[in-house]
Amino acid sequence: MSSTDAVSTCPYSNTTVAPEKTNESCVDFTSFMVLTDSQKIIVSSICFLVGPLTFLENLLVLCLIFSTPYLRGKPSYLFISSLALADLFASIFFAFFFVEFHVFKNMVSTSTFLFKLGGVIMAFTGSLGSLLLTSIDRYICIHKPSEYKTIITRKNAFISLAVLWTTIVLISFLPLMGWNCSTLNSVCSELFPCVDETYLACWLAFVISLLVFIVYAYIHILWKAHKHAVYMEKHVIQNQRGKARMRMDIQLAKTFGVILAILVICWSPVLSFMFVDLFSKLDKKLKMVFAFCCTLCFVNSTVNPLVYALRSKDMRHVLLGAVARCRGQATFFLSSVESDGQQKSIHPDTVCELVEVPSLTDCRKT
Repeated sequence: MSSTDAVSTCPYSNTTVAPEKTNESCVDFTSFMVLTDSQKIIVSSICFLVGPLTFLENLLVLCLIFSTPYLRGKPSYLFISSLALADLFASIFFAFFFVEFHVFKNMVSTSTFLFKLGGVIMAFTGSLGSLLLTSIDRYICIHKPSEYKTIITRKNAFISLAVLWTTIVLISFLPLMGWNCSTLNSVCSELFPCVDETYLACWLAFVISLLVFIVYAYIHILWKAHKHAVYMEKHVIQNQRGKARMRMDIQLAKTFGVILAILVICWSPVLSFMFVDLFSKLDKKLKMVFAFCCTLCFVNSTVNPLVYALRSKDMRHVLLGAVARCRGQATFFLSSVESDGQQKSIHPDTVCELVEVPSLTDCRKT
């Protein structure tokens, strides 16, 4: 079938599609299976190495949070558990689907393909949505520290998570429910088989909005940390508490700098290709590059638990306690954390405790 044909037919749905593009999406899945044999080996290696590691990391985070009353009682860790769940889904859906499609070239029906694609979209969108809730949690702690405990409650956390996941599941499976170019006879994306370009544009706008809010929140936190560091240096605080907070400000800036860098590196290539797809035709080489860029989003799911969870001293404290118990060291000092969830953390490592702007009251960990 040539690109000059006035009308083309989708072999799976027996419907005609718009002539603006070749509509390769609904003509032949093999036109998207563009990787060479050597590239397949690289992709398979990435998925088989990163996939199990991502799964185990995020499973560990979920187990540590929900087995510890102190951690699961805090809204901030509920948001982190949502992030871990989304990245856990990504380790399953993306790894198997990507290898099955690009390496084994498994041909399936349109509905089956869109169901699998919906799982991948749900995982990655859920990851970004959870990052947004985490950034909002930290933003409120900095912007309204005196009201933090009344705004960020467990009830509000559960409500926000329910709204988030309901919205994401609905958005992710809209192509399966009928918003696809095979059903609507509309223009297809050249990056994803049978995905309607209008849907891709809407999803792209939604994801970019999430990223903009995340970046804004973390830049605001960085600004507050810088402002506090300048204040401390200007007044030459010599006491131990002042020096400790100076070190915390520096650590905070480094942490959020890493977070922003990871987001930009992992997501900007993929989103750029999607944006180009809306306005121009992509050749085979560009599709190859896009396939490899998709693995960056997968790597992001591997890095998230290291940045957001396992960097937490409380999380490391619980992890060391679990390891110690496995070794039979019953006298480990974890009991103070796991008792009844009412004691304060002995490790002030969240944003609420790290940042103290001179004009604001101390924002304690909740």
